[in-house]
Amino acid sequence: MIDHRISGVEGRFAEKLLATLDRIEYRRIENHEDFEDISRLRFKAYKARNVLPVAATKLLDEIDYDSHAHVLGMYYDEKLVSTLRIHHVTPESRRCQSIAIFPEAVNGLLDQGLELIDAARFAIDPDFANERSAIPYLTVRPAIMAVIHFNADRMLQPIRPAHAAFYRRFFHAQEIAAPRQVPPYDFDLTLLASPTRQLRSTLMARVPAFQSEAYERRMMFGGVSRLDIPTLTILPTARLAGRPTSPEMAFLH
Repeated sequence: MIDHRISGVEGRFAEKLLATLDRIEYRRIENHEDFEDISRLRFKAYKARNVLPVAATKLLDEIDYDSHAHVLGMYYDEKLVSTLRIHHVTPESRRCQSIAIFPEAVNGLLDQGLELIDAARFAIDPDFANERSAIPYLTVRPAIMAVIHFNADRMLQPIRPAHAAFYRRFFHAQEIAAPRQVPPYDFDLTLLASPTRQLRSTLMARVPAFQSEAYERRMMFGGVSRLDIPTLTILPTARLAGRPTSPEMAFLH
């Protein structure tokens, strides 16, 4: 149900997200075949946007297999259309993409005892350009779920400066590191961070598609990754979580 405080335009867009989400499933990427599919999707997406690393032929990283990393694929009508890697970063486990690029800013947060969600390796199949008004939002939905599951303090966004205005407006993000050129890429990245308590109190009411039940979050982020297990398919629970009687809505009050 769309919250009555949402404007007409926002309400129509929120409904569109929910309608698209009805055709979406997420999968934890945990076996070699699925990782190869993710590599091909990243290559296709980054090549289409002219953001490939210099001399890149494969786009799997060592930290894709880190114990605190969660590589996810999003499937639209059973076709892989996008992917995101989510790192749960703690003062005891600091490995992630953002700290490799912006060590001072990220270590500064961790030295305060904060826990972070680092969302990186965002990629969308360019063949689904007609769906991009919904697909990008639903691709980052698991990052919001990770914030709740791990009770994180900040959500990090290492992005190109041109995209910063969107993250400030939609995710209440603030720049915590100035743009810098990132080898082996030939462009700048900046680092933004969203305050998760504010994000959780406003985003769920504005965009019901970002809601989720606890068991969906456990399926997505619980347990230990193993490369020899079958792919785990996860169906979104936003419509169930959005019911007024759902206990998952308690944090809004």
